[in-house]
Amino acid sequence: MESSPINRLPPDSLHQIFSSLPLRQIIICRSVCKFFNHLLTSQSFTEIISTRPPLNLLALRPPHHHRHRHAANSHPYINVYDPDEDQWLRFSLDFLPFRSPQPVASSNGLIYLWGDSVNSVDSSKSLVACNPLTRQFKVLPQLGSAWSRHGTVLVDSVNRVMVLTELAALYYSGSVVANQWLKFSSNLPSKPRSPVLTSTSVFALCDVGSPWRSQWKLFSCRLTSLTVTHTNWTCLEKHEWGDIFDIIKRPRLLRGEGESKLLMIGGLKSTFSLNPACSTILILRLCLESLEWEEAGRMPLEMYRGFQESSKFKVFGGGDRVYFSAKRMGKLAMWDCWEGWRWVDGVSGYGDGLCRGFVFEAKLTLMQ
Repeated sequence: MESSPINRLPPDSLHQIFSSLPLRQIIICRSVCKFFNHLLTSQSFTEIISTRPPLNLLALRPPHHHRHRHAANSHPYINVYDPDEDQWLRFSLDFLPFRSPQPVASSNGLIYLWGDSVNSVDSSKSLVACNPLTRQFKVLPQLGSAWSRHGTVLVDSVNRVMVLTELAALYYSGSVVANQWLKFSSNLPSKPRSPVLTSTSVFALCDVGSPWRSQWKLFSCRLTSLTVTHTNWTCLEKHEWGDIFDIIKRPRLLRGEGESKLLMIGGLKSTFSLNPACSTILILRLCLESLEWEEAGRMPLEMYRGFQESSKFKVFGGGDRVYFSAKRMGKLAMWDCWEGWRWVDGVSGYGDGLCRGFVFEAKLTLMQ
């Protein structure tokens, strides 16, 4: 490669040539040789393509039985699925000075993860934002270890972060005084399920029923309603919704397309009995502007048979794609709002087949 004529071209010319490639091809070219990797990870080239649309990928969290293995592994990584190419990728996390990194969320090209400091003798974890494509990272202000065990990490489209529990919430905008977390007590009636953070509000499902019968309600809190001491959650209800929460078993929320849609996914109850069986999995879409629900998708019966045999399944993704995993299945089911339903094969490393993941909008942008 050192004697190649391409080395005689000035960097600016090479940058212009490679900047005409799609982002997917640029990532591939970086792995060809050290020269290309250095050229295509330079700050000047990254600035040229910083406005390029992101790749909409799915990142999988490491399975629970691999976490101890990651602690001793000097080459941690994250598995990523590209739905447009139907291809699995692997992004290295070996540039992070942390043991046992546990990715939990993503937004705007960054992945957020919990990591143990290499030099730490206790069990405290740090919340870290990183870009595996540019191999840059930033450690957020320190948190207590209880937040990593019990808190759900939420990130909006401008990388404001919230760590939410039943009793309290931490909020970090990156512009607060002294670079600190703001802490608020919570008035939620129960543990929040599958919370979603948008640019203006945070949403969560709560069970307000009895110990023997669940009754789910949708709660929201506007970010402008955060006071000095607590979060002001309100229950979203409309008479026109009718029994919308009664027909769904074990509902989950996901972010919809843009900032004005919310998805609710769960099993479609066959009856209103105490512990009914489900006929399929239903995806409902809520317009946050009109507060009107509509059916977005319904899993085909032949696909749902695989989930009927499993005692537990997970829902993740968001936007225009939702993914489903179940125990002992070995593959994912995917719903695409434009192309419908299909199977995703090639999932490896998950012994029980139960995967968890999140949307990763991969971008070659430098961290601030």
